[in-house]
Amino acid sequence: MRNERTRLREKLVEALRAVLPIIGIVLVLSFTIAPVSPSVLLCFLLGAVLVIVGKMFFALGAEMAMTPMGERVGGSLSKCRNLAVIVGIAFLLGFVITVSEPDLQVLAGQVPSIPNRVLILAVAAGVGLFLVVALLRMLFGIPLAPVLAVLYAAAFALAFLVPQDFVAIAFDSGGVTTGPMTVPFIMALGVGVTSIRGDRNAADDSFGLISLCSIGPILAVMVLGLVYQTDSGSYTASSIPQAEDSVELWSLFMEGFPDYFREMAVSLLPIVAIFGLFQITILRMSRRSLIRILVGLAYTYIGLVLFLTGANVGFMPAGSYLGTVLAGLDYNWVLVPIGMVIGYFIVKAEPAVYVLNRQVEELTDGTISAAAMGTSLSIGVAVSVGLAMLRVLTGIPILYFLIPGYALALGLSLVVPKIFTAIAFDSGGVASGPMTAAFLLPLAQGACAAVGGDIVSDAFGVVAMVAMTPLITIQILGVFYRLQSRSQQTAAPEVLAALELLDDNAIIEL
Repeated sequence: MRNERTRLREKLVEALRAVLPIIGIVLVLSFTIAPVSPSVLLCFLLGAVLVIVGKMFFALGAEMAMTPMGERVGGSLSKCRNLAVIVGIAFLLGFVITVSEPDLQVLAGQVPSIPNRVLILAVAAGVGLFLVVALLRMLFGIPLAPVLAVLYAAAFALAFLVPQDFVAIAFDSGGVTTGPMTVPFIMALGVGVTSIRGDRNAADDSFGLISLCSIGPILAVMVLGLVYQTDSGSYTASSIPQAEDSVELWSLFMEGFPDYFREMAVSLLPIVAIFGLFQITILRMSRRSLIRILVGLAYTYIGLVLFLTGANVGFMPAGSYLGTVLAGLDYNWVLVPIGMVIGYFIVKAEPAVYVLNRQVEELTDGTISAAAMGTSLSIGVAVSVGLAMLRVLTGIPILYFLIPGYALALGLSLVVPKIFTAIAFDSGGVASGPMTAAFLLPLAQGACAAVGGDIVSDAFGVVAMVAMTPLITIQILGVFYRLQSRSQQTAAPEVLAALELLDDNAIIEL
């Protein structure tokens, strides 16, 4: 119990460091160039408290439950000698987990002319199919970069055939379907699958599941765009909260709690059911281990309910309102640098980013530190949000950014260590989580409405931009890592030669 309290305190400090900068930025803006109503500001602040507490519980729950569950299921799956069984279970895992991902429900409501159920089932089938591809790649040691190059080439080829309204939403879908519920489990699944290989490339191949699973939704929405033709999209603006007193303010959140209690229960149930089936048939873990996982699941559930309620009820209206006010200024170009500053800090608050950074540091034995990963992700997201706000103000088509961006990312994959490529493409899906959907997307939508732009073609695409730029910044980190390794290898013979010139006494003194 004392150990858990200590770890909760550590997670609270981490959550405060992640969210307080965002609170500070919004407060500075609201008291200077972007005044907001008291209702919006108080709703945002109360939402921030829930986000902090929710992130604290989620981080601990992911360590105690989601990661061990994924590793055990992945390890047992990789021991199966029947390839058909592996393919079937992998597809079922991807399909079921995606159907229960809450962010997908939001996306489905925004896509015009496609029935919600059709879109959800198609995207889930895409994730399931590419989870199979990802696991087979790991089991057979197939290089990731060529697979990514072929799949993204197919995606961009389809992008020129579908209505432009589908392009931004299709690339957005790749980010929202890899949310906080699925990322910890799928990443741990990869670790479990590669754990029994024992070869020197196993650690490199343990990453890459998220990157391939993110392509499935993109291709699925593109294919649907060929069938369901549309000329324009639908958009529902975030409602601005109106509360005259503290009781009405709290009632806004009380209305949201039941929805997220239900959504998170539905989201967790398939993962728990699949793990339960593995426990009964294969794993047979001890009672103590099961109790620990159940406690971790409770933390995960509570954390996500609090986090998503705070983000969607408190952050979403504030983002939309700020975007509208900033874009209405005579000097609305300020939206670009402000968006970059917000993007730099907001990725630190994404719950799944913590899981990725910690797992990268553990699997690389500290060679790639969590701090270096966090800085690289923050820089990437800052650039992406700045470009997204530029798109909102100018209406530049998103393909003008995505094609050169992915071309650069795939080009870098030819010169950096393989593990950096896998981590980079995973990080794109992880960085574009609920905080992006709940704050950055409404910020862009509010700004786009203020300048009279097309919401679907100009504002949508923020998630896609956030998913793209970390691919470049993480691989640039890999370039520096390779250069540093080469300089150390070059320096080593010189040091040995210098030591040989010293006598024994001098060496002892050193």
